[in-house]
Amino acid sequence: MTDPERPIYVTSPYLPPLEEFIPYLEEIWDSKILTNKGPFHQKLERALCDYLGVEHLALFANGTLALVTALQALRVAGEVITTPYSFVATSHSLLWNGIKPVFVDIDPNTLNLDPTKIESAITPQTTAILPVHCYGNPCDVDAIQAIADNYNLKVIYDAAHAFGVQCHCGSLLQHGDLSVMSFHATKVFNTFEGGAIICKDAKTKQHIDNLKNFGFVGETKVVAAGINAKMDEMRSALGLLQLGYIDEALEQRKAIDETYRRLLKDVKGIRCIENTGQLVSNYAYFPILVELDYPLTRDALYDQLRQHNIYGRRYFYPLISDFPMYRGLPSAQQDNLPVANRIANQVICLPIYPELTIEEVMFIVSILSNIHFFKD
Repeated sequence: MTDPERPIYVTSPYLPPLEEFIPYLEEIWDSKILTNKGPFHQKLERALCDYLGVEHLALFANGTLALVTALQALRVAGEVITTPYSFVATSHSLLWNGIKPVFVDIDPNTLNLDPTKIESAITPQTTAILPVHCYGNPCDVDAIQAIADNYNLKVIYDAAHAFGVQCHCGSLLQHGDLSVMSFHATKVFNTFEGGAIICKDAKTKQHIDNLKNFGFVGETKVVAAGINAKMDEMRSALGLLQLGYIDEALEQRKAIDETYRRLLKDVKGIRCIENTGQLVSNYAYFPILVELDYPLTRDALYDQLRQHNIYGRRYFYPLISDFPMYRGLPSAQQDNLPVANRIANQVICLPIYPELTIEEVMFIVSILSNIHFFKD
């Protein structure tokens, strides 16, 4: 039975059994190695490479520091083309590097950066493209790479949502010059806080590792203006333990996704975002669009869900381009971003996480499908 008094949040972090984590903590206590690329850090990097099907991965304290460092690693400057439809960390990483974001509209089906709009936004100051695999749905990686190759631009993917996603050629994380991940508590795979950069060669990984450790090479030599962005041993150990449960968690997410889709397919005015382009999904989010023929506006439905202790989220509303530090940019004007503005005013992400019960999913759907009753 569903407890109407228990809040149902948009997500809840998956955590392994506490008793299984204790031996890892004891090993850390015994070794007194807490950070600075300790044994658990090194083990997790290797284990993630194996699981994700990539060759080189550098762990970070969080995904935002990884984004900031990725831009530094490729010496990106000037202007970077990016999406307005994302979490603010995507574009904040540009501002922290003194880079001007140039916003381009999104595709109405994938909700990712629209490749057909990129070329018209390129100027002599453009040096890179920063797309987001939104909700874990792959960008049109081939089209974006073709544009980048033609104009000699770098491509850094914000892959915060894309853990374990596979596309037509294997791991989605292999595309672009770099892919940046987040292991925040809200993500499919979490280490409380954490992140990573995936790169294609050992030399680039070594440069990234130097940058995340103040620019040190050895004990006394500093070769770059680096930052402290290292993942510590406790979070690395947690990540190793989490990997043993990730496949089970993904299967549970898949079952919830399939239940939502089956129950919502005939609800007029509710559009489920289709999975596009991936051979293996991670079911990180369950976004719906509240369209004009639905009895309530998106915000009215959002409020109605909250009245029933269901805390969906309007990911992503407002657009990044609407925030004060961006809205003055020419590319941030609403008439430049019609699709993104429409989607931002329609979207609600419904709860999805491994411990969400099918009964709770049915309760959520009952509110969406019987909204005329609640409206009256």
